[in-house]
Amino acid sequence: MSSVNKVILVGNVGSDPEVRYLERGTAIANFNLATTERGYTMQNGNQVPDRTEWHPIVLWRNLAEWAEKYVRKGMKLYVEGKLQTRTWEKDGQVRRKTEIIAENIQVLYRPADYRSPQQNEEQVTEQTTSLPEATNIPTLEIEDIF
Repeated sequence: MSSVNKVILVGNVGSDPEVRYLERGTAIANFNLATTERGYTMQNGNQVPDRTEWHPIVLWRNLAEWAEKYVRKGMKLYVEGKLQTRTWEKDGQVRRKTEIIAENIQVLYRPADYRSPQQNEEQVTEQTTSLPEATNIPTLEIEDIF
């Protein structure tokens, strides 16, 4: 019997992607995606608060380069991928981290501006008008990367 390792998330980007390049020029990007389960009121009147989970997202190659250009904090994304756990040793302690290796991303919503604290109003207007609309941002799939 075969198995399935598939993750589908719809959430908000917590910070701009951190992109780095490995020795051979391979791009890798990391960012966190927040998903929130809305709170509710139980029949007895008890309030259950919102619950937010943070998911570490990893992008490779062309998808990482795409994210460097188009993904920004505050965007709502659809992310499809697989779970992968890394294990390493640091200071004599074994550490583990489970991440989502993204294979497909779609921008569902982007904020009206991409303002950084250093930019003045003229630069912001110039930058936001030159960015494509969310519907025109290309969607990359795993086949496009390899």
